[in-house]
Amino acid sequence: MKLEKVNNNFNIIKYQNTENILEDVCTIIDSAKEYAYKSVNIALVERNWLIGYRIAEEELQGNSRAEYGVEIIKKLSKELTKQYGKGFDRSNLYRFLSFYRNFPQIVASPRRQFKNLLSWTH
Repeated sequence: MKLEKVNNNFNIIKYQNTENILEDVCTIIDSAKEYAYKSVNIALVERNWLIGYRIAEEELQGNSRAEYGVEIIKKLSKELTKQYGKGFDRSNLYRFLSFYRNFPQIVASPRRQFKNLLSWTH
């Protein structure tokens, strides 16, 4: 199969056919990396927002007392860290909750995909 000699995107990875094969292959590799990073960022933003959303839901089912929320996060952090390792300490769980509360409109429903509104570092 012969691809046209154009400087466009074919699907999601940039392809070009110039006189320099090394440069062309580097373009393919670099565009694939860039796409992978963006995909991971989108997944992490959605994951963190959904974790915050779920924690907020759980707090609302409680007695709306601060101690209840602290206990939820404390227990959740302990179990998630045991199962997944770093990244789910109490401070991160509070950040996820804060992220959801500050940006409740980012993910309108748990299944909705959003496009590059924020990266996970926000």
